[in-house]
Amino acid sequence: MSLFWIVVGQLAAIETMSTSKKVITREEWEKKLDDAKVRKEDMNKLVMNFLVTEGYVEAAEKFRMESGTEHIDLATITDRMAVKKAVQSGNVEDAIEKVNDLNPEILDTNPQLFFHLQQQRLIELIRNGKVEEALEFAQEELAPRGEENQSFLEELERTVALLAFEDVSNCPVGELLDISQRLKTASEVNAAILTSQSHEKDPKLPSLLKMLIWAQNQLDEKAVYPRINDLSTAMLEDPSV
Repeated sequence: MSLFWIVVGQLAAIETMSTSKKVITREEWEKKLDDAKVRKEDMNKLVMNFLVTEGYVEAAEKFRMESGTEHIDLATITDRMAVKKAVQSGNVEDAIEKVNDLNPEILDTNPQLFFHLQQQRLIELIRNGKVEEALEFAQEELAPRGEENQSFLEELERTVALLAFEDVSNCPVGELLDISQRLKTASEVNAAILTSQSHEKDPKLPSLLKMLIWAQNQLDEKAVYPRINDLSTAMLEDPSV
């Protein structure tokens, strides 16, 4: 049963409920959900959208063959994931080269993305203890961009502040050295590549799950009904009255 149409069914129920809490039995609720029809083709597109956006190449190819969904250029997924993996591994120079091989306009037309990649290069130099090289790189590559953009300058100053602390655990900007910073930059690059390929930068499925959670929270105020508490199974649980 489609989570999307479960959300739609719940939202429709919210609009028609009275102000007093109503008890909806499993039989009544399942009938409402069964009345919401969804095409298998649309569900297949939703799944393929998730696999392509998140970069699951083998799964996308297998699903394409089994479901008969429209052809997707899986080579572009492989190339995009290579860029993402390079950033996540700290190989930013390699990532920049790969992006330019894919499409030089991505970085040429996105100064913020290019700055963040260069900032990540600086972070990796600091992580590896290459202080002199880091200072030289900051001065030659990042400082000129900071002079043109105040937000870039502030980010540069935060990054260079890492050099003032021998123990980064006491550094107020120590989170820049966390793996989460690499992941953040990798996600930004991934989104830019997807946009350049006329794909949506975010998969639709997580948004639908957020809609489901929001709808259930809204409906909780007006009714007692079979609820989905475990999104991994999407099983309806009987209401406790």
